[in-house]
Amino acid sequence: MGINEAEFRYALSHFASGVTVVTTSVGGVHYGLTVSSFCSLSLNPPLILVCIDQRAQSHAMIRDAGVFAVNILAEDSAWLSQLFASREPDKFEKVDYRLGQTGAPLLCAALTRLECRLVDQLPGGDHSIFVGEVIASEVEERAGPLLYYRRGYHRLA
Repeated sequence: MGINEAEFRYALSHFASGVTVVTTSVGGVHYGLTVSSFCSLSLNPPLILVCIDQRAQSHAMIRDAGVFAVNILAEDSAWLSQLFASREPDKFEKVDYRLGQTGAPLLCAALTRLECRLVDQLPGGDHSIFVGEVIASEVEERAGPLLYYRRGYHRLA
């Protein structure tokens, strides 16, 4: 019994999710990737989780850095999602960012920025579940969130 990968992807495409870019920095080199597998985990302490493909270059960098940032994208930022989902060699060359308290890049165009200290890494099939304690946050009220549903970007009506 079970379903194949294509069936699984199709079924999950019917779940609307927000879009984030998870960033970190190791040795002065910045890394980032688009992530939709993100959620809050605990209020006390303030914990979030992100699920990262083990084959992604950022996977090892998050583990090595011990810190990361979750940049929650605004409705006008589909281009950021596409950039950080690409194999572009220097993604940060094309975006405005600044370094946060942790040293992780914070995207200026993001709707919300969460700076996290890595507190755990758990197995999750071909992904790892990174648990981060949120140590700083910034929220902007200028727009709604970017949503991803059925393989496309959407806005709240």
